[in-house]
Amino acid sequence: MSKIVVCATPFQGHVTPVLTVAADLVGRGHEVVVYTGSRFADRVAAIGARFAPLPPDADLDDRELDSRYPVRATLPPGPAQLSFDFETFFVGQLPAQLCGLRELLATFPADVVIGELGFWSIPALSLTMAREERPTLVTLGVVPLLFQNEEPPALAHLQRFAEATLESLGASLSGFALSAPFRHTDHYLQLTVPSFEYPRDGLPAHIRFVGALPPHAGGQFDEPSWWPELSAGRPVVVVTQGTVARTDLTELVVPTVLALADQDVLVVGATAGEDGPDRVRRALGVVPDNLRLAGFVPFDRLLPHADVLVTNGGYGGVQTALYYGVPLVVAGASEDKPEVAARVAWSGTGVDLRTGRPEAADLRVAVRTVLDDPGYHDRAGIMAKEISRYDPFEAIAEIVAR
Repeated sequence: MSKIVVCATPFQGHVTPVLTVAADLVGRGHEVVVYTGSRFADRVAAIGARFAPLPPDADLDDRELDSRYPVRATLPPGPAQLSFDFETFFVGQLPAQLCGLRELLATFPADVVIGELGFWSIPALSLTMAREERPTLVTLGVVPLLFQNEEPPALAHLQRFAEATLESLGASLSGFALSAPFRHTDHYLQLTVPSFEYPRDGLPAHIRFVGALPPHAGGQFDEPSWWPELSAGRPVVVVTQGTVARTDLTELVVPTVLALADQDVLVVGATAGEDGPDRVRRALGVVPDNLRLAGFVPFDRLLPHADVLVTNGGYGGVQTALYYGVPLVVAGASEDKPEVAARVAWSGTGVDLRTGRPEAADLRVAVRTVLDDPGYHDRAGIMAKEISRYDPFEAIAEIVAR
């Protein structure tokens, strides 16, 4: 059996897929250490892995980013916010993150280090250590494939920042900085299928598609009293803003509810928080008869009943919807979400609203379009069949075995 370090930037969307992979490796008998933020220690223990915390300077909590970094909330989505996040949370945390990883590897000589795209210690290790002196490096693609050779002019400052940071660590960066995690690793495993990505010529051999991760099993879940309505015949529309962007539920959940209040559909608002349903009710004032609200609800239980998922475009949530063949309406403006939404539209599996705060009228048209045009459901079903032909766990297990 192998010694494996599994690493993640301490943000919910980055940690969840990594823990899913770690749990599978533990189940195969490997000795696994998870290196990430302290808020995830209990979740690591629950899968039977050993926990190693990030150093304090890199131990962030994505629930507190706007309060800890108030300037971030003033930045518009796009290059300005991307540059801030890149410099502050990803490359900005790299010196402390890499130092802690080196200390961990000194006491736990791993055969393999597995991390997600945002964990920049992997390209840093690749650039600063000879292949025979370091573990095998595996990177999980948890955002769309953004591999490119040249830097956009709007990100020139970001490029200089990455080059300077890596140089301070003894590494020399060539090429576009945001492509470094794709280039500088031994295996880059994109967690989707080829049909969800634009065709590309000359993709490096170490980059390959391994399929979407199976949805995390929800475990114990007490079905609410309205659960039988999911099978009562009305189309089911699920709306969510994910697990991170749920602070302001008027961005997507509330306008979706208002958009569909007079439609013959069942709307399920998955608010990803115990206080979420009450916040939605307060924002609405009058709650439509066709609305059912939930805090934490496992998607492996809910999405098999859904006819449409309205989402802000988190990569994992979109892949989970497609795993079940559910078409989408996507409204996302921050991080990688516009790229996710664009691929949904390109693949024919849903509608891209091209905004993070859509109007109720636009949401109504988009949801009706997806419900009324069987082509969206058909293409999502074809995508689900393609996903079923892949096994990302086996792909990772084969790398570990070698």
